Amino acid sequence: MKDDLSSADRAYEALREMAIGFDFKPGERLNESALSKTLAVSRTPLREALNRLVAEGFLTVSPGRGFFCRALSPGQVLELYQIRSGLETEAVLRGIAQADDSGIAALCAHLDATEETYANCTDLPELLRMDEEFHMRLAGLSGNGELCRMLRNVYERIRYVRLINLRQLRSQPGSGEDRTAHRRIAEAVRARDSAGAVEALRRHIERRSEETRDLVRLAYSELYVPD
Repeated sequence: MKDDLSSADRAYEALREMAIGFDFKPGERLNESALSKTLAVSRTPLREALNRLVAEGFLTVSPGRGFFCRALSPGQVLELYQIRSGLETEAVLRGIAQADDSGIAALCAHLDATEETYANCTDLPELLRMDEEFHMRLAGLSGNGELCRMLRNVYERIRYVRLINLRQLRSQPGSGEDRTAHRRIAEAVRARDSAGAVEALRRHIERRSEETRDLVRLAYSELYVPD
């Protein structure tokens, strides 16, 4: 049993990374036999891993047909951004209300310490990791572990399109606006300005439906570009 659980965890981690990066194409049916061979696990732990990913929103399952990669649609991506906005604004309100001064100071110190690295970094996955780290530290001020767990799941489910978006933004003038937004948010939190922090967060996170459609279209072009 212990070996099976170990195999299931190993399969889960590998499959989760593949699903986050859309190694499976949107709506694609997963070949369980091929995955079992690739991951060197039997069907039972593989199924356990696949079902965990269904529960987390990375895959879907159809009785009698099997497991499929999640869809990539403007509506779904927009919903995830809206959930992200709701979770982060709730977290920042709770953080401002109950975090101690040292916790808020640590958030601002982290922003100061990473500012130059962020500004000069050309590694897009690393830039995205740094962006997520700031937002997770911000959410962590809430002291609500379950909220942070839900937020991390949302980040993983939109990571691919966020990476595409970041590449697009970095090619345009004024590409440092995201870090400026982080500074505005952090300063509002330090001042314990709830309204200002929520406004800055929403302005930074929320997207219009037209922008989301364009972003998903660009993501599809990246997924299906010939090797």
